[in-house]
Amino acid sequence: QVQLVESGGGLVQAGDSLRLSCAASGRTFSSYAMGWFRQAPGKERESVAAISFNGGRTYYADSVKGRFTISRDSTKNTVYLQMNSLKPEDTAVYYCAAARSIDYRVHSRNYDYWGQGTQVTVSS
Repeated sequence: QVQLVESGGGLVQAGDSLRLSCAASGRTFSSYAMGWFRQAPGKERESVAAISFNGGRTYYADSVKGRFTISRDSTKNTVYLQMNSLKPEDTAVYYCAAARSIDYRVHSRNYDYWGQGTQVTVSS
């Protein structure tokens, strides 16, 4: 069982930066691939970024490539999403998820555990 708790969301202006954190419980954090997803009102949940169990491989959605960076710190059981040059269209609830997988996973159906989400609002 893995419990995930996101933090770091908030209200910012376009062009600003935010760093989301996802703290994971459990001793097996390092064996899970991790991902960040987001869901805007009226839209489906979409993958934003993902990272393999050891951080060696990463994935980014085209919409965030070059602006967002996913990383993980196994000593702190935490995965991060650094978000730069934020745009109003990045506004959404951001979710952290864990997958019983070595390599990263893109689709939400491949994830086993989810956090409660953190709101990110970007004003123009």
